[in-house]
Amino acid sequence: MFSPFIWRCLAFGCALAFAAEAPALTLAQAQQRAVERSRQLAAQGHAADAARDMAVAAAQLPDPVLKAGVDNLPVSGADRYRIGADSMTMRRIGVMQELTSGDKRRWRAARFESEAARSKAAAEALAANIQRDTAIAWLDRYHLERMQAELVRQAALARDEIAAAEAAYRGGRGTQSGLLDARAAVLALEDRATELGQQSRNAAVMLARWTGEPVDVALDGSVDTGSIALDPTKLEATLEHHPQVAVLSRQAELAQAEAGLARANRSSDWTVEVALQQRGPGYPGMVSFGVSVPLQWDRGHRQERELSARLSMAEQAQAERDEALRDHVAEIRSQLADWQAGRERISRYEKEVLPLASARTEAVLAAYRGGKAGLVEVMAARRSESEQRLQALQLERDNARVWAQLTYIQPVKGHP
Repeated sequence: MFSPFIWRCLAFGCALAFAAEAPALTLAQAQQRAVERSRQLAAQGHAADAARDMAVAAAQLPDPVLKAGVDNLPVSGADRYRIGADSMTMRRIGVMQELTSGDKRRWRAARFESEAARSKAAAEALAANIQRDTAIAWLDRYHLERMQAELVRQAALARDEIAAAEAAYRGGRGTQSGLLDARAAVLALEDRATELGQQSRNAAVMLARWTGEPVDVALDGSVDTGSIALDPTKLEATLEHHPQVAVLSRQAELAQAEAGLARANRSSDWTVEVALQQRGPGYPGMVSFGVSVPLQWDRGHRQERELSARLSMAEQAQAERDEALRDHVAEIRSQLADWQAGRERISRYEKEVLPLASARTEAVLAAYRGGKAGLVEVMAARRSESEQRLQALQLERDNARVWAQLTYIQPVKGHP
């Protein structure tokens, strides 16, 4: 009979058997669903659309201004508040237009186009993060379920050992300490599996958060984490297109556009105005026109200072982008080294450590059947082999997480 813990482990870790009717969820499907249901990606798309619309508007001349009024209306005397009684009173209507230079309008449009490009780059970075986090959650759940299955197998073996220890003790061939050791081994397995069960539940909840699928949806474990597409010799060129670096590149372009606009602002915009004026009966109508030009009387402390500030901000954005690229190159090189070392350790476990542990267990079992070894030695050999198998599974899990970080440094379509 299984203990309550084993039943709980089976209920959660083997829930896939009850969900077998539903199609298994592949990693690519999980990532696609996570990207499709992301509201943050939709928000970045709206931001890019808004910036592009603003770029079109910014390239236009300002709207003309309609002006109407009354000039020189008497407020005292016999003709007070009478329009048309005094020769100086005029009804006026006119139009005023600000003539913004084409250079300024181009830079204003370029600024919003740069904002749109930055929003698009931010969306690419967000998509890469979603794919990476979804992959980590999927791989975590997949490997933790394998580890749980191994612990269930170990628990079954440990219970067989308890039964053998009890029979040997009742027959006078065993000791009470051997029986207690076997029971302690089961308790240790149950405690370890409780920890893994909690981790597995957390991974399942996180995967459901990204995909919107049920927590117990079955997984299709056909993912090859033994190869990556990165070429270590071309790492810097590849990371030039890293989404986060691309965001900073677009930020630098935005700063350059703002500097160009500040440079264009050193030239004043003219405003022209035309008005028709009508006086009372017997007086001729009139037309007025004029030009307004701002006087940049303190250009060295206003326009030039603004330009200098914008140029400094552009240099700052470029420097931050260059520094971020160096950080990413160093980080990816470190992750590549971790991944390659992990592959070597996994290969060593598969080819040497696990076969050796299995052979040792078989040797101890053979000695036990021949009366040359005790139950304690058998239990120790089994525990050692089980720990080695769990360690190998943990190595695969850790390396799979690094693989996901390396594979999804930028959005990948049609993968894995």
